[in-house]
Amino acid sequence: MAKKASKSKPKATATKKRNPFKISKQNKIILGSLLILFSIALFFSFVSFYFSWEHDQSLLSEFKNRNEEAKNLLNKFGASISHFFVYKGFGIATLILPVLLCLTGIYMFLGLDKKGLAKKWIWGLLFLIWFSIAFGFFAVESPLLGGLVGYEMNDFLQDYTGKIGVLLLLIFGLIFILVRLFNVTPEGVAEYFKSKRKELSADFKSARPAEDNDIEDDIPLGIDDEEQVLVDTYTHKEEIPHLNKEEDDFKVTVPKEDEEELAMEVEQIVEEPEEIDVLASKLVDDFGEFDPTLELGNYKFPTIDLLDAHGVSGGITINQEELEENKDKIVETLKNYKIGIAQIKATIGPTVTLYEIVPDAGIRISKIKNLEDDIALSLAALGIRIIAPIPGKGTIGIEVPNKNATVVSMRSVIASSKFQKAEMELPIAFGKTISNETFVVDLAKMPHLLMAGATGQGKSVGLNAVLTSLLYKKHPAEVKFILVDPKKVELTLYNKIERHFLAKLPDSEEAIITDNTKVINTLNSLCIEMDNRYELLKLAMVRNLKEYNTKFKARKLNPNDGHKYLPYIVLVIDEFADLIMTAGKEVETPIARLAQLARAIGIHLIVATQRPSVNVITGIIKANFPARIAFRVTSKIDSRTILDAQGADQLIGRGDMLYTQGNDVTRIQCAFVDTPEVAKITEYIGSQRAYPEAHELPEYVGEDSGTSVDYDIEDRDKMFREAAEVIVIAQQGSASLIQRKLKLGYNRAGRIIDQLEAAGIVGPFEGSKARQVLIPDMASLQQLLDNESL
Repeated sequence: MAKKASKSKPKATATKKRNPFKISKQNKIILGSLLILFSIALFFSFVSFYFSWEHDQSLLSEFKNRNEEAKNLLNKFGASISHFFVYKGFGIATLILPVLLCLTGIYMFLGLDKKGLAKKWIWGLLFLIWFSIAFGFFAVESPLLGGLVGYEMNDFLQDYTGKIGVLLLLIFGLIFILVRLFNVTPEGVAEYFKSKRKELSADFKSARPAEDNDIEDDIPLGIDDEEQVLVDTYTHKEEIPHLNKEEDDFKVTVPKEDEEELAMEVEQIVEEPEEIDVLASKLVDDFGEFDPTLELGNYKFPTIDLLDAHGVSGGITINQEELEENKDKIVETLKNYKIGIAQIKATIGPTVTLYEIVPDAGIRISKIKNLEDDIALSLAALGIRIIAPIPGKGTIGIEVPNKNATVVSMRSVIASSKFQKAEMELPIAFGKTISNETFVVDLAKMPHLLMAGATGQGKSVGLNAVLTSLLYKKHPAEVKFILVDPKKVELTLYNKIERHFLAKLPDSEEAIITDNTKVINTLNSLCIEMDNRYELLKLAMVRNLKEYNTKFKARKLNPNDGHKYLPYIVLVIDEFADLIMTAGKEVETPIARLAQLARAIGIHLIVATQRPSVNVITGIIKANFPARIAFRVTSKIDSRTILDAQGADQLIGRGDMLYTQGNDVTRIQCAFVDTPEVAKITEYIGSQRAYPEAHELPEYVGEDSGTSVDYDIEDRDKMFREAAEVIVIAQQGSASLIQRKLKLGYNRAGRIIDQLEAAGIVGPFEGSKARQVLIPDMASLQQLLDNESL
């Protein structure tokens, strides 16, 4: 019965996502148009009520009589509904209701996002109540202005608080509306009146000379006119050249002290951070926070039905006889070597059972650890692994493979509550531990992952599990993949989601990178992207990508300054050893740079290799990959290379792996996701509306493309002089510096560098070092450019 119950769980999760109350697009258009027309009818009905209510009052009781006719624009229906809402309701404030209904209809008719609609209704109803009470308080003799609701609420409040209390409540309500809705502050009000007072005084002062000019129009201007000051009312500067075209002798000088004071005032206004925060909060109140997913607002995440339930879903088959037999053999073997056991218990996993033993007092741990082969012989099992001691426990662990291993399906892992409720930036569900718990980690905190294992032990399935986890949790706007597949067959299925999730070079035709030359260009392009992102973080004054995107969503960063929402980028390399053998240092250098620096700006690396030898995984790379996964390897040396510990050579294969992110090593059975399942997921995503193109990485042109060909002065770039000044001031000759400072593309910056070399401003290309700047200062640069123009 337990098995049947567990089998029915995935179906429940699948049907849970269906929404039977979802309105189709056609019905939204119909319902929206009905609300718009109905709101217009209500508006005219409410307005005409104030002109016809006396005549129509007697007809309210004769609604069924077809011979009677009301003067309301909507006849008897309009008279009755207006009487209910205006007279018995909220008075003249009832006109807010048709406005809210019309807005709702427009939102439905145009299919707009309804996030801001609820806010408009809340504020509309608050206005409705406040105006009704206000009119009921101030216009007691005209009950139609405040309605019966306003009159009764005033009467009720005055019984307890008196007229002064009601007046104070109305003032408080007005302050609440002004502060919360219109962002009115005491400083803003004071600044407004201060500016108005300045304008009035400026107008008064400017009016007085005009009167004098009218009276003394015939008096000529003398030579001694230095005391007269002309002020431009727009810039407040004391020099207006365009007024003095006819009189060349008349010159007005600006005092230097006034100029410095004006510059300080302007700088203080520009650099006021509080104004940016106020503007950002107003934008958020009007439009809401920036949502990067709106461009693909109708994107649907893959459903759980796309994954198959391999093996026994939801549970493990417990073989009680096998447990007892293994326990007796372990106890007997240790007893033969005069090792007593005080306690023993078993924890059953999908493929391995962990037997935890507590030895008698005085038994050396090393003595038990040396009996690894003897225990394996007595149990006739493959891959006995002894953990002595288990970290955090006062026990010794003996891991024994199960005779009948249970397949851990990706479906059971994805459907688990631990993965579904994971509040992580980049959650990855690897599989299940020995205690049958779903193992979920955050790639953003690793920050890079190194995978190794012999051929056929599960590396490619592990990569598919990583990518599948991210596809089930992240929107295409939030994460982009760069897939490197030297084998050309492992990652080709992800071609279907190219315009959703993949990133590539601008001129590249295929999103999955298989050519080693393109790998080098892509890695260097990723380094440029890293530098550009760090520049944006520096301008935004934040430390990492999460803070930057939070600030951008809060509309505190101006897109006109180059700021934009930055998705996470995950670089996946399926066979790293092949790249090192063919490209060597050209691959190792950018990989090492990315591993060292890219963590804070949201670029994460997942590198897989067959043999983790020291010439493939060098010390620099290994030091920056704290998170490592080891599938089964052939020797203890390989296990030490990848994990810095033994154990990977004693795994049983078929997805059995060890995971470490520091000191502790966790044994996990990797979730199995088959190729047809990945094909169904990518087909489901690829069939939906996508971006016009895949996410483009910055252009990269190899530095060896530098040339000594001379350029004509007429053919030089328009930004040549500005670039030369930037290079000379910084005394650093690099295309990336020009690209950042002048906001140019990399190709154009590279051409300008070639022109600067031809002009003798920078030296030739010197490998990884920046070019030498041959001009020492700005005076020498000006002299060089002046000589060229002669």
